[in-house]
Amino acid sequence: MAVKKKGLGRGLDALFPEKSVKPAEKKTEQKPVAINESLHQQEEGSLNASAVKSAAETKDTAQAAVVEEPKKSEMLVKISKVEPNRTQPRKQFDEDALLELSESIKQFGILQPLLVSDKGDYYEIIAGERRWRAAKLAGLKEVPVIIKEFNDQQVVEISLIENIQREDLNPIEEAMAYKRLIDEFKLKQDNIAERVSKSRTAVTNSLRLLKLDERVQQMLIDEMISAGHARAILAITDKDKQTSVAMKVFDEKLSVRETEKLVKHIVEPPKKTQKTVNTAEDAIYESLEEKMKGIMGTRVFIHRKKNNKGKIEIEYYSRDELERIIELFESIR
Repeated sequence: MAVKKKGLGRGLDALFPEKSVKPAEKKTEQKPVAINESLHQQEEGSLNASAVKSAAETKDTAQAAVVEEPKKSEMLVKISKVEPNRTQPRKQFDEDALLELSESIKQFGILQPLLVSDKGDYYEIIAGERRWRAAKLAGLKEVPVIIKEFNDQQVVEISLIENIQREDLNPIEEAMAYKRLIDEFKLKQDNIAERVSKSRTAVTNSLRLLKLDERVQQMLIDEMISAGHARAILAITDKDKQTSVAMKVFDEKLSVRETEKLVKHIVEPPKKTQKTVNTAEDAIYESLEEKMKGIMGTRVFIHRKKNNKGKIEIEYYSRDELERIIELFESIR
């Protein structure tokens, strides 16, 4: 079965040159392993394969359902020797999805090796932490790995791209990953956007979410509100008000459009027009309005302006009444 690559820009092959690291002879627990296809190969994703195989290897793999000759860059290691990357962007894992994957692994094994780096006394996961967690749930003692050596920036980028391809990151995790690339590795938003095949605006909007109150960020992580709601709430600078509005959105199940209107009302409250109090003058004009109402036989309003100017408004409710009023004015001449 051919491995279908997901369309995320140039992928990892364009970012990082191919350089497989052969296993050290001193590690006695390592041994070659073959990769078979199974029902959950699509679940494993195509990103790690593109990160560690050349175009020729990928083509050869696609021509056979079972790989007969073991690959020198792939090996089995004790699962206890493998540890997750503490700086990996993804922090939340769906327990139900992990259980489903572990059941699949019990039947078919891990079909896509973990991408790891050799830290001497253990292996650190670069890509494939979800498979590693599911393998532990399935009770596996060993897992297939491919050893690759990357610098810290490349590790962050690989983890970020892998998770974005699978849409595994929540909005806050994604924003934190972008922030780390900027703060720690001095990348600009344009560079990040190119690497993850997103627009610069999308990266900017993602980073803005980190300006929200931590309570609102947690609501976004817990899917109590959407990223659209969160971006609307960003217009409010007061942290407590942000949280209050977020809770109102959740409790009343407001749409993004309704949230935007609510926020606009808070940020730009309607100005109250102050009416000048002049009781004596008001009484005079009200009296004049009543007199004209009696003459015209319909409602009349006098709208005052400055410098003793204004306008008179006469209401009518049918064409016949309009003609009657016109005839009344003509009789005055």
